[in-house]
Amino acid sequence: MTDTLTPSVTQAASSSPVEQVRRIVTEIPGPRSRELQERRNAVVSSGVSSVLPVFIARAHGGIVVDVDGNQFIDLGAGIGVTTIGHTDQAVVEAAAGQLNDVIHTLFTITPYEEYVRVAELLAEHTPGDFAKKTVLVNSGAEAVENGVKIARKYTGRPGVAVLEHAYHGRTNLTMAMNFKAAPYSTGFGPFAGDIYRAPNSYPYHDGLSGAAAAKRTIDYLEKTVGASDLACLVVEPIQGEGGFIVPADGYLPALQEWCTATGIVFIADEIQSGMARTGAYFASEHFGLVPDLVLTAKGIAGGLPLAGVTGRAEIMDASQPGGLGGTFGGNPVAAAAAVAVFEQIESSGLLAEAARIENTLRPALERLAAKYDIIGEVRGRGAMLAVELVQPGTRDTTKEPNPAAVTAVTAAAAQQGVIVLTAGSYGNVIRFLPSLAVSDELIADAVSVIDDALAAL
Repeated sequence: MTDTLTPSVTQAASSSPVEQVRRIVTEIPGPRSRELQERRNAVVSSGVSSVLPVFIARAHGGIVVDVDGNQFIDLGAGIGVTTIGHTDQAVVEAAAGQLNDVIHTLFTITPYEEYVRVAELLAEHTPGDFAKKTVLVNSGAEAVENGVKIARKYTGRPGVAVLEHAYHGRTNLTMAMNFKAAPYSTGFGPFAGDIYRAPNSYPYHDGLSGAAAAKRTIDYLEKTVGASDLACLVVEPIQGEGGFIVPADGYLPALQEWCTATGIVFIADEIQSGMARTGAYFASEHFGLVPDLVLTAKGIAGGLPLAGVTGRAEIMDASQPGGLGGTFGGNPVAAAAAVAVFEQIESSGLLAEAARIENTLRPALERLAAKYDIIGEVRGRGAMLAVELVQPGTRDTTKEPNPAAVTAVTAAAAQQGVIVLTAGSYGNVIRFLPSLAVSDELIADAVSVIDDALAAL
C-alpha cells in the first residue's frame, strides 16, 4: 500500500475540464476502481459502505469521472450536497482564497467575518421577518442535535416529537429520532429517550386530507405524551430518506399552528430540502411555513462540511455562553464557500433552474409511469423528485412495495453511467437529486437509461 495518491489519480485530477456527457469506456467497476476497492477493504470499516464501488477522480457540473475514465451523470449530488454543481468555480475560488488567509482559529476563541456573513445570509433567506440568530456546526446530524438541545433549553421541557418515515442522522440522539432502524441504528443502542414518533401525512398511502392527517398526528401526540411535555416537533417539509414524501396541503401549517398555541418549538429539518433544492430557498416556503428554527447542511457550502441552526433570536439566545459551538463548527474555509453558494443562487438564478429541472424531469418520469405500472407515484418539488415502485397491478389498490425492482433499476443504470439513489422506508423509492447545473440534455439521456432498465424488468 502506498502513502500517496497513485499517478493515475493525480494525473486525472489535473487533466482537461470535464465534458458534460455520459461516457462508459470500461466495465463497471473498472480495473483501477477494483484495485482501489481491494485497498479500501483492507483499511476502511465495512460499516462505511458504498452504493457504487467506483472511485471518483474528478467532477464538474452534473458529471463525475472515475479513475478509469468513465463519466457518470450524477443524479445524486452526494445526496443533495453539490446542489449548485460539482466544483462550481465561484465556490472553488472562495475556498482557495480563504485557504491563503485563515484556515482555522476557532470562532469561540477568536472570531472572523465569514461566520458572521453566513449567519446574516441565513437570517435573510430563512422564512420569517423577525430577528434571527445562528449557530454553525459541521453536519446535518449535529444541526439536529443542537436544534433539539436549544429547544429543550428554551422550553424547559424534555420531549421531542418526530414523524413516521423521518430521517435525521446517525448520532445517538438522531438514531432514536429516525423511523427506519436498519441499517442506521441496528445494534447501536441504548438510545436517547423522550422521543415520540407520530403518524405523518403520506397522501399516496393514507388518502387523508391535510386537515385530517394533522388531526391524527396531533391527537396521537396529545394522547401519548401531552403538549406540555414536548420541547419541539422536528419535521422535514419534504421527507428525504423516507422517500421524498410531500405532505397533503394544509398538513404542516396545522402542525405549526398547534405548536405555536402550545409552546412547542417547531423545527424544520431542511438539511436535504433547503438551499434552492426545491425551487425556493427552503421547502418550508412552498407550504407557507415560518418555522421557529431551521436546520441547514448538505448544499449550503457547495461540498464543504458546514451546517447550521437558525431561528428566532429569543430561542437561540436561551443557551448560556459556551453552551453552543465546537472545534470546527463554522470553519472559515467552509463559511467562505457558503457565502459563494448564496451569491451563486442569486447571480445565476438557480431557483429558476430548479423549476426548469422539475419542468423537464417530472413530465419525463410521468411518461414512464404511464408506460410501466410498477411506478405507483411520481412526487417531489424542483430538483427533488422521486418515483415509488410497487408490485405489478397494485398501484391503485394495495400499493405493495417493490424494493427488488428499485435495486435492479439503479444497478442497471449505474452500469450505463447514471447514478441514482434509493430511498423509502421499504427501499422502494428511486430519488432524483441532480445538481442545478445539470442540462436538459443530460436529464433526457439519464431518463432514457432508466427507461431501458425498467423495460428490462
